[in-house]
Amino acid sequence: MNKLYIGNVSAEASEEDLESIFKQWKIPHSGPFLVKTGYAFVDCPDEKAAMRAIDVLSGKVELHGKVLEVEHSVPKRQRSCKLQIRNIPPHMQWEVSANRLLTPSRADTGLLTLICPVTFHRAMEKLNGSMMENYALKVSYIPDETAAPEGPPSGGRRGFNARGPPRPGSPGLGARPKVQSDIPLRVLVPTQFVGAIIGKEGATIRNITKQTHSKIDIHRKENAGAAEKPITIHSTPDGCSNACRTIMDIMQKEAVDTKFTEEIPLKILAHNNFVGRLIGKEGRNLKKIEQDTGTKITISPLQDLTLYNPERTITIKGSIEACSRAEEEVMKKIRESYDSDMAAMNLQSNLIPGLNLNALGLFPSGAPGMGPSMANVSPPGAHGGCSYGQGQPESETVHLFIPALAVGAIIGKQGQHIKQLSHFAGASIKIAPAEGMDAKQRMVIIVGPPEAQFKAQCRIFGKLKEENFFGPKEEVKLEAHIKVPSFAAGRVIGKGGKTVNELQNLTCAEVVVPRDQTPDENDQVIVKISGHFFACQLAQRKIQEILAQVRRQQHQQQQQPKSPSGGQPPTPRRK
Repeated sequence: MNKLYIGNVSAEASEEDLESIFKQWKIPHSGPFLVKTGYAFVDCPDEKAAMRAIDVLSGKVELHGKVLEVEHSVPKRQRSCKLQIRNIPPHMQWEVSANRLLTPSRADTGLLTLICPVTFHRAMEKLNGSMMENYALKVSYIPDETAAPEGPPSGGRRGFNARGPPRPGSPGLGARPKVQSDIPLRVLVPTQFVGAIIGKEGATIRNITKQTHSKIDIHRKENAGAAEKPITIHSTPDGCSNACRTIMDIMQKEAVDTKFTEEIPLKILAHNNFVGRLIGKEGRNLKKIEQDTGTKITISPLQDLTLYNPERTITIKGSIEACSRAEEEVMKKIRESYDSDMAAMNLQSNLIPGLNLNALGLFPSGAPGMGPSMANVSPPGAHGGCSYGQGQPESETVHLFIPALAVGAIIGKQGQHIKQLSHFAGASIKIAPAEGMDAKQRMVIIVGPPEAQFKAQCRIFGKLKEENFFGPKEEVKLEAHIKVPSFAAGRVIGKGGKTVNELQNLTCAEVVVPRDQTPDENDQVIVKISGHFFACQLAQRKIQEILAQVRRQQHQQQQQPKSPSGGQPPTPRRK
């Protein structure tokens, strides 16, 4: 187990570069580096050297602008979830030594083999080398000896089959190992069936988790007296579906035994942020799922949402087999939406100072998969230029331009959507009258503090995407206008356009201060910002920082004492 895989290697990297890094960190290696496109391999003389390379280099050292990923090189078909922990204090029980991080499969004196439900690296980082009563734990992988051996090469790339299928980021195709989904499956079940799902002394639920390799939480104490209880299932997509199917079978059997005659539909809970994309434009996505699976699907109305309950109920009616197929398709859409949103949020969440992204309500509070970058963003007002002094952030006005055809989608039936959006964001949102019969764009006027602006604009960008006003592979790009005092416009532009050029390079948005503008009645001029959501947000924050700096300087100048003649105070004479 002393051969290492080095991933995320730059195309510019050479064998000498990698050798130099190992030499710099004093990590021995017993053979040359085998450098491929995007990855490399190297042998270490012993396990200690291999583990040191992983600890010191993986995720911490850059090479040509890319952070290296270092791990043990194990053929994927021989990888298992088993770890071997050695040097355990002989008198200790597994419950104490494993600290409930892992689940035991066999325990021997001084030797423990575990089945790991978390990632290999997390277990190894936490346990390997950690001290326990003066015993240093030693952790290593146990290859699956029963796995099917790789077949001989058959005209493929030399050495391909000896290494197993390609890793993510390396060339070539191949099935990737299934991993636990970041977003769980949440279902509602009638309260009278909860006992049957749990079983005597929990035997039934334990059997389900074992067979489906899942973790299942039954929230029995939530909403005391409610007719339905939520169940949360954490597993791979297949594991979630299998567990759901088993739960439906149990409920059906219990209904027969108790002579319960009412239909038992499958009810899935999904955050409202994903439901629009599940439905699709004019309901096309939902209709297709219904047609393909032979089910009837309804979704709870928006009126049922509250700030404390952002989930909507997706009710699926049909046979157990049909409901199971529909669940797979529904959750596939929801996971795609979640992955898309998380990629966008993690991409630039740290670039927007002064916003608590964790409090925006885009995802359920404490939802699995919430990135650490989102959870640790500083609260509003910690940075940025939206406010000065110790007061609340100042209200801002942004004019956002949307396609004229999208006005109906933003307003919603009888104005329900725009009212709910305004309430959710804590902002005033109005749509200005059209400037002409043939106007292709309409102006949305948003008034509120920075966090309200973020929330409102985020939902508007998302709604346009959900309603397919932009193509499936097309990024939603809109134009926003903000007004700045005419005397501060020069500060936004900078000397020779330096500041505005830096803004554009930093934010990836197009920032324009039109020349020869006539200031309005409030002596303000317009700054135009165009780009995707995060680019627009970052540009708005940076411009507000500049304006706040200008206001602070004005405030300081006003506080300076003046000479009796009304001019500046005399400069003190040097001694």
